[in-house]
Amino acid sequence: MRIVGLTGGIASGKSTVSNLFRSNGLPIVDADLVARDVVRKGSGGWKKVVEAFGDDILQENGEIDRAHLGQIVFSDPEKRQLLNRLLAPYISSGIFWEILKLWIKGSKVIILDIPLLFEAKMDRWTAPIIVVWVDPDTQLQRLMARDGISEEQATNRINAQTSLDWKRSKADIVIDNSGTMDETKLQFEEVLSKVSQPLAWKEFAFSRDGLFWILASVTVGVLAVQKNLSCM
Repeated sequence: MRIVGLTGGIASGKSTVSNLFRSNGLPIVDADLVARDVVRKGSGGWKKVVEAFGDDILQENGEIDRAHLGQIVFSDPEKRQLLNRLLAPYISSGIFWEILKLWIKGSKVIILDIPLLFEAKMDRWTAPIIVVWVDPDTQLQRLMARDGISEEQATNRINAQTSLDWKRSKADIVIDNSGTMDETKLQFEEVLSKVSQPLAWKEFAFSRDGLFWILASVTVGVLAVQKNLSCM
């Protein structure tokens, strides 16, 4: 099985590339969706976050106000690190189960869409690693326009994340999303061709079909040895 790591930064266009993979039939494990699930009212993650940040972050229905919580952690690095530490075990577990479900279905290539791929040390389990990059000025302008926030607010949010240039230096594949959508799609077509290539032997061995093939081969081998021994 091939687990492709897809990451980027805020307003870099990672979600756009993720949707392109989805529209081409590749299954996506979206870490953001997993993160939302692990803080649903009454869940273990919800209890940890409310205990740490108080009832002020709750909406009237008891669900966490994600926008309010986001404002708190984006303005305070220590609180942001605390939130990441609290939720990391739940998110990692959720991602594992999503990948397992796709493995059981027989998926050979899975796109792991995760903003904190490097920060969560999950890059060691993915190959190739795709980073969606955008130049700083374009990133700033797109974030301001998307969220309707000031330049100062947008700059603070960008600076709160790991540098896109650093992520680009760690990537196997870089998609430059600074230009037009058509330019991004052209790059995507090349990337899609690469990640859709036949599995290497090691990747095949970890797929569902590969495991069944190995088990079948071992079983046939054992039966053959037993038959030869019985004829001696």
